[in-house]
Amino acid sequence: MSTPYERSGRTQQKSRTRNELIAAARALVAQGGSAPTVEEAAAAASISRTTAYRYFSNQRALLIAAHPEIEASSFVPPDAGADPEGRLLAAVAGFIRMIIDTEQQQRTMLRLSLEPDTLPRELPLRQGRAIGWFEEALSPFEARLTTSGVHRLAVAIRSAVGIESLVWLTDVAGLTPEHAAKTMEWSALALLRHALADGPPVVD
Repeated sequence: MSTPYERSGRTQQKSRTRNELIAAARALVAQGGSAPTVEEAAAAASISRTTAYRYFSNQRALLIAAHPEIEASSFVPPDAGADPEGRLLAAVAGFIRMIIDTEQQQRTMLRLSLEPDTLPRELPLRQGRAIGWFEEALSPFEARLTTSGVHRLAVAIRSAVGIESLVWLTDVAGLTPEHAAKTMEWSALALLRHALADGPPVVD
């Protein structure tokens, strides 16, 4: 979200500056280690500390803007067609690939989301955006499962697919990222087939 400072004056130049700060933050996160501060991102982008704080008032605001999912609007390919299983697997595979390609950023956001002082809806990881992407993929099943059923199924699939699952599968179970991706895809498809056979998850 842009600041009032960014929405006045030389907006195109300010947009470029903001993007440079975000790109620097993403590059620093990808290197591992601690999450970069506003000052560190500013130094990496060759932008003054004072200017950087006009765009991001604190480290958390910078990291939220630098989160990869901010730029995503859908993971259902334009040519996905109407086959629900194909649509779901395509969306899940795209989501998982994004998670693996940006793993360090994802781990940083996961760590932040677990901090007790974080507002529930402040961080992208807590906004449940992937649930909407999976609902989009499953939309051909609405007549069969109902809209509510599709939502509950999408929630169940999201619980088995994402950075949380990747961390457990690689760090605890010892799988490679590639094997972890296949496991998450298998879980998503298994949940879909179970829902079709016995109905979506029941919420009392």
